[in-house]
Amino acid sequence: MAKKIAGYIKLQVPAGAANPSPPIGPALGQRGLNIMEFCKAFNAKTQQMEKGMPIPVIITAYQDRSFTFEMKQPPVSFFLKKAAGLKLGKKPASGAKTPGRGFVGKVTKAQVREIAEKKIVDLNCHTIESAMSMIEGSARAMGLEVVG
Repeated sequence: MAKKIAGYIKLQVPAGAANPSPPIGPALGQRGLNIMEFCKAFNAKTQQMEKGMPIPVIITAYQDRSFTFEMKQPPVSFFLKKAAGLKLGKKPASGAKTPGRGFVGKVTKAQVREIAEKKIVDLNCHTIESAMSMIEGSARAMGLEVVG
């Protein structure tokens, strides 16, 4: 018989840096899940990824206090900032303060296509071209100019 699902928890955790401090600890603790077990499993799965890359995680909590988790690709904004050469790290650079008027960086069509190929599994579209147009829209909203 299948396990009964108690709920879902959505978090965004830096790759290889899961620890029991907030937001992970309280989110898992209130469901009665083993926090350290999740941290060890997540860090083991993400150790070959770039350190600090934000990874969206959907944790399925079951009534017997066990869990499974599914990892998604990093957000489009992370890939766009990386492609444009904006500062990443402890205090990441934000997009333009007035999108549509000023630009803070440039991304090429080739970079947009590369991002679309990585993200298409998480986007609700079927072709690379439609994924590219979604990513170009995100870039314009962030104040990045799409060239090429």
